[in-house]
Amino acid sequence: MHQLPFHISLLRSATLPDGTVRDVEINGNRVGRVVAAGQGRRSGSGAEIDLSGFMLLPAPAEPHAHFDKALSAEAIRPPLGNLRDAIEAWRRHASTMTVDDIRGRALEAALTLLANGTTSVRCHVDVLLGDKPLRGVEALVAVRQELEGLMDLELVALAGSEVPDADIEAALDLGVDLVGGSPHLSADPFADLRRLITLAERRGVGVDLHTDESLDGELTIVEFARLVREWPAGRMRTAGHCVRLGTLEPEGLHGVIDEILASDLGIVTLPITNLYLQGWDHPASTPRGLTAVRTLLDRGARLGAGADNVRDPFNPVGRSDAFETAGLLVVAAHLTPAEAYQAVSVGARSVMGMPAAGPVEGADAELVAIRGTSIGDVVANASPDRYVIHAGRLVAHSEISRRIATPASLRQLSAPMEPRYSA
Repeated sequence: MHQLPFHISLLRSATLPDGTVRDVEINGNRVGRVVAAGQGRRSGSGAEIDLSGFMLLPAPAEPHAHFDKALSAEAIRPPLGNLRDAIEAWRRHASTMTVDDIRGRALEAALTLLANGTTSVRCHVDVLLGDKPLRGVEALVAVRQELEGLMDLELVALAGSEVPDADIEAALDLGVDLVGGSPHLSADPFADLRRLITLAERRGVGVDLHTDESLDGELTIVEFARLVREWPAGRMRTAGHCVRLGTLEPEGLHGVIDEILASDLGIVTLPITNLYLQGWDHPASTPRGLTAVRTLLDRGARLGAGADNVRDPFNPVGRSDAFETAGLLVVAAHLTPAEAYQAVSVGARSVMGMPAAGPVEGADAELVAIRGTSIGDVVANASPDRYVIHAGRLVAHSEISRRIATPASLRQLSAPMEPRYSA
């Protein structure tokens, strides 16, 4: 195998999502012909990979990461708790962080996602309080530069209500792409919502807001949808978490989704973190804490799913693997495996405003090949045997070896040994 990364021109004998086995030609950063197995042709100097026994899928996209927080749990040792407890633990630790500390953890988290198949990420990064509020931003901008050509990384300035507008604008000046925040945590949620959207309008950028991340309280998403309704079609408008929608009765929920659809608001569900943070005050009949995933899908809303926090005060576990997220959507949101994988790949790319990808002629060559026989198989087993392709180049390859004792070998071990005699 060549040293990574290297260009691919032919993927041979891959099982596609519909179960057919095909050869897939790659032309630069796009998928070329998809033809019967054995009929594909290499072009130029690109390599060929035999994918017999592998499924070839659109690469996952991560629509909601927090690389600046990732992998900090061991240093912080936070208590188990809800969202408010996690915020307090994080803020105490944040004052001690350096740019190099944030950059090191962020790069490790990003490369783990890449190894598992994710080639495009939208990452929220805190605009910090106190002195040097842009330490996280500086670290993530540096990580984005390091990953250029391996992963697409988009940045969102995550600003609490205490963060001044000037610091958010300074983050945008450093290269952050979108305005973010958590208006529902503010003392005046609607005032903070309007502030962030007005700032985004002034700068001509989109927004990705943590929205209604609680089981009760004010519902801000309707006002959010109305405030961005007249925005140009290409300007990003995304609502993450939206836990409160999962608590609404059907008649009220459908009215809210009408507003979401009218504004083409993208919704991101984040099962692992919401399952962890929500419901601590409900020891009996504990709610699942997710948004209204099934109803949103059935109504045609743009829905993506992500891993969110990984091993930090907001979530002590997580593998940085979209197949883990997909599995949780099957269990906690009652999606089919195909729907769940759609949410972490095609749906996530739609929410992020990215073009179509996958083993389809003319699509972007953002692909993951994973050992398995069907969507149900790969979502259930999440084999670590994977090939990851970004912009037509192989950027990661993982494989394992396994040795397992068999019942026959155990019987052989326990059989009495024949006596041995020497002359």
